[in-house]
Amino acid sequence: MTATQEPATGTHPSAPAADQAGQHGVEQPYEYRRAELVEPDWRRFLGWRDVTEAQWRDAQWQRVHCVRNLKQLRSVLGDLVEDRFFDDLAADQRDMATMSMLLPPQMLNTMAPHADTDPRRFTDALYADPIRRYMLPVRSDRDPEWPSHPHSERDSLHEAEMWVVEGLTHRYPTKVLAELLSTCPQYCGHCTRMDLVGNSTEQIDKHKLELKPVDRQDQIVDYLNRTPGVRDVVVSGGDVANVPWHQLEAFLMRLLDIETVRDIRLATKALAGLPQHWLQPKVVEGLERVAGTARRRGVNLAIHTHVNHAQSVTPLVAEAARTALEVGVRDVRNQGVLMRGVNDTPASLLDLCFALQGEANILPYYFYMCDMIPNAEHWRLSVAEAQHLQHAIMGYLPGYATPRIVCDVPYVGKRWVHQLAEYDRERGISYWTKNYRTGIELDDPEALERRYPYYDPISTLPEAGRAWWAEHG
Repeated sequence: MTATQEPATGTHPSAPAADQAGQHGVEQPYEYRRAELVEPDWRRFLGWRDVTEAQWRDAQWQRVHCVRNLKQLRSVLGDLVEDRFFDDLAADQRDMATMSMLLPPQMLNTMAPHADTDPRRFTDALYADPIRRYMLPVRSDRDPEWPSHPHSERDSLHEAEMWVVEGLTHRYPTKVLAELLSTCPQYCGHCTRMDLVGNSTEQIDKHKLELKPVDRQDQIVDYLNRTPGVRDVVVSGGDVANVPWHQLEAFLMRLLDIETVRDIRLATKALAGLPQHWLQPKVVEGLERVAGTARRRGVNLAIHTHVNHAQSVTPLVAEAARTALEVGVRDVRNQGVLMRGVNDTPASLLDLCFALQGEANILPYYFYMCDMIPNAEHWRLSVAEAQHLQHAIMGYLPGYATPRIVCDVPYVGKRWVHQLAEYDRERGISYWTKNYRTGIELDDPEALERRYPYYDPISTLPEAGRAWWAEHG
């Protein structure tokens, strides 16, 4: 086991000149070099110095040893990290955090995997680490002037407003989102469902699902039986990895009994954050039963995961994805989120896509622009920046594995970033149209004619735009 891995990057100064340059001696904007996946050595951390490989691969060990607070984080990291980081983290949890801390060892272990063990240098590396930036945000990360956009909302996509029964969002004509529960094995700082998911924080008193899980599932299945126009069900939460497997399997089998359902997607960041869950024999065997039933009934069963940086793609993640495919899941796809300081360069996006596609059999599917939730402005990119990234990654990956960069526009849904109807670059306001009505607009004759606004981070605007928001925001 080794703690080091040579990451793929867009710049390889050690590569031979003939490899880097074209026939005219001009370098490509991005040079692909295959990088084999390596599991960082967890034993570099004081708290895990005696953890065996068998323990590390055990899903229950991972869950029991999740880091939930500063005290536990200190006990794992030992004297590798200086007090300034913990003070910064404590200030963020007190003043800004919309998600509580929950880090499986697997996820924490991918942070600063190549860092020097000198405390000052390790602390600097941890501050700069892309996984840390969104899984363990600190106070100094946040935008000092505009931590929240004036139009930010707790449920920024209005999913609960579109519930047809508790936990079932019917936003698109043929697709629904089923939120089976409100917990995950890990909590991402930028979570779009921060209104509902996870424990309450100092800043956010979370809403709660009220029905018992069995009653919620009964109502979901009943609605789908009564609504034959729905053919695609995203089973999510939270994270389906937190649903006891026998309950999840029973629910999926009920979905497979509905003749009009033709696509089922299981949404789980745990494939990357806790791959050990998806490698448990009882889960693998159950997934094989579900996949076999789906195949016999002509239903497309897929797993959608959420990976934002190449460091997260380790051999265990690849093994979990490969196992799901081997037992009959049709596809494993990635839906990442664009975030500043995490994956906002062409090289970081392409490194991630090649790690997913080339090494882990995970299809790079979407990258969403980070949603307009409170205290998220330091993560968000402008539409113009997203358009630039979409242009920059074209032509390197196979066409079917080239991800679409999308903006999830409130009351509209996913739109490719080049599909906007109008764009006021000075004030950072883009306008979008749509070609269907959501469930709350079925009686709205203006829904298909209306222009829906989306807002760039104010910090990305020219001086005149920032001044306008300072006056009107």
